[in-house]
Amino acid sequence: MNRSVVEPILGALILFVAIGFLVFAYGRASTPTIAKGYELTARFSAIDGLSKGSDVRVSGVKVGQVADIKIEPTTFLAIVRLVIDPAVQLPKDSLASVTSEGLLGGKFVALEPGSDDARIPNGGRIERTQSAASLDKLLGQVIFSLQNLGGDKDKNANSGNAPATAAPK
Repeated sequence: MNRSVVEPILGALILFVAIGFLVFAYGRASTPTIAKGYELTARFSAIDGLSKGSDVRVSGVKVGQVADIKIEPTTFLAIVRLVIDPAVQLPKDSLASVTSEGLLGGKFVALEPGSDDARIPNGGRIERTQSAASLDKLLGQVIFSLQNLGGDKDKNANSGNAPATAAPK
């Protein structure tokens, strides 16, 4: 009789702890949005892996997020709308680049403030941008370069000190 009372109480306690852990984890994982920030746009030729909600960082510190991504129909450039913390007023000559957190990490927009005294106004555009470097393209270039080095090596090895063969008589 005693065992039948303990099991439901223990089960309810475990369930309560699990639900509490999930609520805590969800609260810690969800990042607050910067709703009252100011908006900027930037145009990129490639934004591989960047998505709505991605971080916007200055010196590695999150100062905003990607609010929207669209394609410009005439130039086929990606138009990225950023929402930035109003305390961070960027100079007009700032640079925006799409960067990776690591080899397999997610993408984010890195902002490098310029030195101009004039600031980009709300709704303004970051003129200087640098598109994402695609890992696939970089690996392809490395492999192609290594193949060329290997091909030149074989070519040089055969033309250098190779023994001469006698001509048939």
